[in-house]
Amino acid sequence: MEHELKVNMNDYLPLRDVVFNTLRQAILKGELEPGERLMEIQLANRLGVSRTPIREAIRKLELEGLVLMIPRKGAEVAKISEKNLRDVLEVRRSLDELAIELACQRMTEDDIRNLEKAQEAFIHAIENGDAMMMAEADEHYHDVIYEGTGNSRLVQILNNLRENLYRFRLEYIKDEEKRQILIMEHENILKAIRSRHIEEAKLAIREHVVNQEITVLKNLQEQ
Repeated sequence: MEHELKVNMNDYLPLRDVVFNTLRQAILKGELEPGERLMEIQLANRLGVSRTPIREAIRKLELEGLVLMIPRKGAEVAKISEKNLRDVLEVRRSLDELAIELACQRMTEDDIRNLEKAQEAFIHAIENGDAMMMAEADEHYHDVIYEGTGNSRLVQILNNLRENLYRFRLEYIKDEEKRQILIMEHENILKAIRSRHIEEAKLAIREHVVNQEITVLKNLQEQ
């Protein structure tokens, strides 16, 4: 079944960026499904644009790992593979432990208040039940910690993982049984940072990432 793709026109963005954002959101939300072929002409017609911004968007999505170019076949939406999941989460686990260690030492009282607000927004998103809203609130919670490290290089590297992590977040959050556990895990991380307890915080973040890996792997194997 073909989902209707809507282009959100933005006066401040060039057309190629608008097309890129539209296709990216469609992939992240699953409107363009893993394994689905991306035909330039068909997408251009669906979005009411020429083929050039479509081609540019597909190339950019390939660089982000959301699209795969298959020889003699063309572009298709990349599947979430177990290997990709493990690779990304191995890196994330190490970087998150470093981030949390620095955050424990460097977060100001204002930063910690912002983290408390991010946790409240996350709980609100879970009560609301919208998967995209939950994934974005979860992402924001972690961003507050990353920014609290004061290390712009680390933030930049973590931002490079953002697209891959977003798809895993959505997979994880779809699992309703895990939502209350997520709230508890965020609470434990927040408590450890508040008390500046580095080892406790590292343990809490490690558990958080491992649980995500286990759940998403289980979901992938069941698909």
